[in-house]
Amino acid sequence: MEQRQDNRAKAATATGACLVHSGQVARARDLALFNLAIDSKLRGCDLVALRVDDVAPYGYAIDRANVRQRKTGRPVRFELTEQTRESLDAYLRGSGRKPGQVLFPGRGGSDRSLTTRQYARMVERWVASVGLDPRKFATHSMRRTKATLIYRRTGNLRVVQLLLGHTRIESTVRYLGVEVDDALEIAEKIDV
Repeated sequence: MEQRQDNRAKAATATGACLVHSGQVARARDLALFNLAIDSKLRGCDLVALRVDDVAPYGYAIDRANVRQRKTGRPVRFELTEQTRESLDAYLRGSGRKPGQVLFPGRGGSDRSLTTRQYARMVERWVASVGLDPRKFATHSMRRTKATLIYRRTGNLRVVQLLLGHTRIESTVRYLGVEVDDALEIAEKIDV
């Protein structure tokens, strides 16, 4: 009887350690996913489809990545900030993800990526956790964030167009919600 209770206590301790570890991995995943969403400016469907090879082909995060967009079929290149590289490296260490595997596995198993719906639920939680209204933000808000900041700081629509992989400048203007007259005025002020 005493031996059985001792085994149960060991099993409970091991289970608790696994839950703590899986909680740490989940937090590391969320941070890596959040940072990568901002840096990459990828659509949700492209972000969840990433493989370890896309951002960490040698087992650690690289400075720049190149990904083919599903919607347009065009490649888009993006830089990974130091903060994003560190969060990706921590996530990869904790999760044991290796080149050849999906970067962010979903509930369908370790060989299947997060679904866009799972990603959308995560974004809702992130937004709510900082006190914002989740109905006003979605996965596309992550794509738009850095592009909008770059535009506000530089006023350079062409740069934002390239970063987003848009084929037409008009698409970028509409995407950012910029009036064409405002864009032309900003472009005139900047000495290119």
